[in-house]
Amino acid sequence: MTAVNLRNALILCLAGMLGSACTEQPAPSLGTAQDPAMSATETSRDFGDYVVHFNALSTEELNPSIAQQYGIVRSRNRALLNVAILRKSPTGEELPVSGSVAATAINLTGQLKNLTFREITEGMAIYYLGEVSISHEETLIFSIDVTPINEASRFSVRYKRQFFID
Repeated sequence: MTAVNLRNALILCLAGMLGSACTEQPAPSLGTAQDPAMSATETSRDFGDYVVHFNALSTEELNPSIAQQYGIVRSRNRALLNVAILRKSPTGEELPVSGSVAATAINLTGQLKNLTFREITEGMAIYYLGEVSISHEETLIFSIDVTPINEASRFSVRYKRQFFID
């Protein structure tokens, strides 16, 4: 399995095995023309030598054994943000790297929510999981900051996701 295939499998591990319970619906963008919030359909951003992948989903939709394996509490009122940092190699492969990941989420009423991340390493894969509380039809704008190990540059992305937990 190539590093790219491994990366894709791991990024989709949580979402792909679960089904699609977090349905995206249009919501007003809080981003500016210079820093728009990416929609839920956009799950990566290229930063030259690095690509940052991210996705969010309701923890209730996790397979119970997957949730248990990662110590995630399944709940209608919790979302999981998954972030991975990949460095482009000279051959074009994207290889996982560790680093620091921080994020906050703000809803459309201005309520700020902090996330605490933990690093997960499985074979060659490295990714970061953070949880946040959600309510029905809540739209969150995630502000994600990533600094790859041994890099001075910080990469930032804004990601918008609406959750339905009926």
